[in-house]
Amino acid sequence: MTRSRITHLALGAAALALAVAAPADAQFGGIVYDPTNYAQNVLTAARSLQQINNQITQIQNQAQSLINQARNLTNLPTSVLSTIQQDIGRTRALITQAQQIAYRVENIDQVFSQRYPSGSLAGTPSGTLVTNAQTRWTDALAAYQDSLRTGATVTGNLDGTAAQTSTLVTASQGATGALQAAQAGNQLIALQTRQLADLTAMLAAQARANAIQSARAAADEAQGREEARRFSQPGTGYVAQSVALFHE
Repeated sequence: MTRSRITHLALGAAALALAVAAPADAQFGGIVYDPTNYAQNVLTAARSLQQINNQITQIQNQAQSLINQARNLTNLPTSVLSTIQQDIGRTRALITQAQQIAYRVENIDQVFSQRYPSGSLAGTPSGTLVTNAQTRWTDALAAYQDSLRTGATVTGNLDGTAAQTSTLVTASQGATGALQAAQAGNQLIALQTRQLADLTAMLAAQARANAIQSARAAADEAQGREEARRFSQPGTGYVAQSVALFHE
């Protein structure tokens, strides 16, 4: 029988005793029996039992609360942070390995002042013009290669992203407490951050390649105008020469 049922029976017995209690005391074998006092004692015992039951229930609730708190403080056993950091490291390595023109302002300014000049080319030797044109072509080719390498790396991270997302979602759904659920959510945010970093790197590589190609086209146009000017100058342009096709 449960504690609550025992308490109810005790209370019922006390009520019955009060209902049938005689107004006068009875004596049996020298012992005085007072029904009213007996009923009051039963009621007192029943109330004491009810208080004990309430205390036990309160202790059980406190114990369950402590169990829930312990669950909420349990760390998530799953972590993909190291893998995310490795993926970001590979993308950063591609940026630092950029060929010809690096992703640094000082490097860009130096390169443009040398082989992408914005001023007049009148005093530039012809040999320098040819060398700069060749170097600009190399810059454009290297930039396109860097863009393709970055795109290949970002694409290669997709399989890892799918596996990591599945792992974290499963861990979040099976979390035993608030801390585990929060940690799984934080790792999902870190995974999204890595995806944004990959997207940023890929867009930057493509924009870099397009910018270098546009700068090359502008520089080649300026160089072409300078070469045409030099070619058309009187006395310094093309002079016909006598050519012997056959030896006489």
